Amino acid sequence: MSENNINTKDFIIGTLVGTIVGASAALLFAPKSGRELRDDINQGATQVKYRAGEWKDVAQEKSSGWKDKAYTTGSELRRKAMDTTSQLTKNVSQKTMEVKDNVVQKSKELKDNAIQKTQELSDDASQKAAEVKNDTNQKAAEVKSDVSQKAQEVKKDVTNKTQEVKNTAASQSKNAAAAKSNNNASKKPAADPKLKTNTNK
Repeated sequence: MSENNINTKDFIIGTLVGTIVGASAALLFAPKSGRELRDDINQGATQVKYRAGEWKDVAQEKSSGWKDKAYTTGSELRRKAMDTTSQLTKNVSQKTMEVKDNVVQKSKELKDNAIQKTQELSDDASQKAAEVKNDTNQKAAEVKSDVSQKAQEVKKDVTNKTQEVKNTAASQSKNAAAAKSNNNASKKPAADPKLKTNTNK
């Protein structure tokens, strides 16, 4: 009988401790705000207190001798729950501060990285713009040189063609003049031979 009472007592203590540890772990690792976390801790403490009362009633039903032990155990568990709740609150506050510090540090690192990346992008953009400008200037100079060269070639071609046209016109003019004088010579009347003989006499 006494071994059975010890086992029951160990079972009750183990259940309550397991409940407290499980609730504490769930509260610590749950992603909640500080107010919600405190509310959950208080609710957990209330549940622990409520369960301690339930187990006290169960112990009272089982035996009257167990009543005092259960009451003592319940009181101890309440005290432990309050101590645990207090410790959990301290741990949560500490963890909250650590998380806050980590968030501030990470935010600063992200901001610094963003500024650095922005500067790098700005430098790259400036460099690319300078390269594009240089390329544009170079291409413009090449195009200008090509246009100037083509203009010189066209001018030379025009001058040559003009000279050829002048030469052709002069040649045709000479030919026309020669043809005209040949025509005029062929149109003159031939001298009458009789007249020649008369004048000779």
